[in-house]
Amino acid sequence: MIVLGIDPGIATTGYGIVKERSDGMLLMICYGVIRTDPQTPYQNRLKEVHEGIFGLIEQYKPEAIAIEKLFFNKNVKTALSVAQARGVVILTAGLADLDFAEYTPIQVKESVACYGRADKQQVQQMVKVLLGLEEIPKPDDAADALALAICHLHSYKMRRFDLPQTIS
Repeated sequence: MIVLGIDPGIATTGYGIVKERSDGMLLMICYGVIRTDPQTPYQNRLKEVHEGIFGLIEQYKPEAIAIEKLFFNKNVKTALSVAQARGVVILTAGLADLDFAEYTPIQVKESVACYGRADKQQVQQMVKVLLGLEEIPKPDDAADALALAICHLHSYKMRRFDLPQTIS
């Protein structure tokens, strides 16, 4: 199974594509960010996010998209722009007829680092280990997207074998 993890944002949208091999090992296919120019009209920036994600879908043919559930941010302007970028991701998944899943930050941390209160560095280190990478993926948005893809693959595997979904 191939999963596209997305860490949505209007300025920077992180992406990471991970494949589960037949032997159960995880393989990082690619990762990076879609950046938009703050001088570009807002609706065009959202369009650029859509086109970037759709291009990844066409090229890598993922079976699912995973994103983080939105949590309320103290900065309302940031929360709104992230929510709009999330909407673009959800719409793109629907247009491509892909499975779509969202996970809370705690679910991602539990799945990747086996500890729901792991800090960002611990999660990034585990992404590196689980994918057999030589260094932690940069920027953070891309590392977060890879963590979401890993979380979805772990969650999918637990559902497939009807295992409890909480890792502690």
